[in-house]
Amino acid sequence: MKRREIYSELRTIAPCFIRLDGRSFHSVAEVLGLEKPFDIKFSLAMEHVTSLLLRESGLSPEFAYTFSDEINLFFTKLPFYGRVEKLDSVAASYASSALTLALGLQSPLSFDARVIPVDGGSAVEYLIWRQKEAWRNHNNAYCQWALAQDGNPPARVQEMLQGMNTAAMHEMMHSRGVNLSETPGWQRRGLVVYRALQEHPGYNPGSGEEVITERVRIVSDRNPPLFTTQDGRGYLSRLISGFTKSN
Repeated sequence: MKRREIYSELRTIAPCFIRLDGRSFHSVAEVLGLEKPFDIKFSLAMEHVTSLLLRESGLSPEFAYTFSDEINLFFTKLPFYGRVEKLDSVAASYASSALTLALGLQSPLSFDARVIPVDGGSAVEYLIWRQKEAWRNHNNAYCQWALAQDGNPPARVQEMLQGMNTAAMHEMMHSRGVNLSETPGWQRRGLVVYRALQEHPGYNPGSGEEVITERVRIVSDRNPPLFTTQDGRGYLSRLISGFTKSN
């Protein structure tokens, strides 16, 4: 019967991403009464879960990029000998249970997961792609919220947004007093969670001297740069190459 586990030996190699996506999270938003278009409590819960995935899940990704109900985990070393079934199932189940607890839900929620193999160059392009998706999600969320506030039913909101380009969305929101280019960075650009080496002063009782020690901390950047810019590409290159030492 073992041979019927047809995908159990399917493996991937590093570097790669695992992307987690929330399943049917609109119902979670309704149960929790989340603030629209963005809820800071939900964002902080997603940041917390992302930090746990780096620190306590046993998966040990290098860093993560997250927005809305999506988490992208970057790996240069893989557990489970790179077995895709194990990577996907453990990442998705851990995130699901961790977020259920973080939000205090009585009913479980779920993530799905997929593996995306990359190299150094395509890793940067992958993150640029996902940040562009964060921007599209941001614009749609604000416009959906605004049109719903005007009293339009959901079907009418979707009809009105169909084919509306970014310029039109900006104009619509600007007429309502909202500049989509000046909303909080985590809403527009997502956030990055990574390991950083930080120096701490200490004392060596043997020598009686003050010493500097380095400790690894999980750090969240809630205002990352625009990845398509030169600064943004440099930021990503440092993360991907393992440059996480803070100033």
